[in-house]
Amino acid sequence: MSMAFDTLNVCWRELKRFVRQPARVIMSIVQPIIWLSLMGNMFQMVGKLPGFPTSSYLDYMAPGIVIMTTLFGGVFGGLSVVWDRHFGFLNKMLAAPISRSSIPVGKMLASTIQSGLQASIILSVALLMGVRCSTGIPGVIAIILIAMLLCLALSGLSLALGAMIKTHETLMVIMNFLTLPLVFTSSALFPLEFMPSWLAAVAKWNPLTHAINPIRALMTKGWNWAIILPDVAAVGAFALVIISVATLLFRRSIT
Repeated sequence: MSMAFDTLNVCWRELKRFVRQPARVIMSIVQPIIWLSLMGNMFQMVGKLPGFPTSSYLDYMAPGIVIMTTLFGGVFGGLSVVWDRHFGFLNKMLAAPISRSSIPVGKMLASTIQSGLQASIILSVALLMGVRCSTGIPGVIAIILIAMLLCLALSGLSLALGAMIKTHETLMVIMNFLTLPLVFTSSALFPLEFMPSWLAAVAKWNPLTHAINPIRALMTKGWNWAIILPDVAAVGAFALVIISVATLLFRRSIT
């Protein structure tokens, strides 16, 4: 119970800090909407290509944008560790009578909640733009939960790097280097069948692809469990491994 209470307190602090940065909140929502609006219209004729899985490119792209929102929210979660270390707040937390593991877990949980809220807004905007969700409200809830599960893993990866890297400039360079390759080596923007064979092989191992596939199935195909369950299980396993590694690296970095 103490571990859970400590985790919730750390999470609550991170959420309050997020809400107190309105520019960050606005930009984290506006940027995906711009991608959705501009790219959805720019590449609308791609949906007319023979063999394309959906008749509308916007329908195909929307799940990718939801996951991109999750990606950007998750990969910068480690910055909070670097800033807390820089301003001395991390030392105060370590001196407090709380569980050491609750610090990284609480930060990961906060990033996950933030991304869940952002994904909800982006998904609502996509639906208003005419994107359909064949599974209705239950499917929308499932989509948000899958996005949050992926964010939990990505924020863990960021926190693991943040525990080892001492400056926020270095961490930002590394995370910026990772984000676009992760997007473009996934099925976020184009089907694997339209990629070169080597790129499709890389995309099959990309965790973003395993999150996008069940979301796209929920939006365009219905409750296709043959697609949903294996990919959700893969994302869950990935999240479990990353959380364990992030917690271990964080504890080692403060000893």
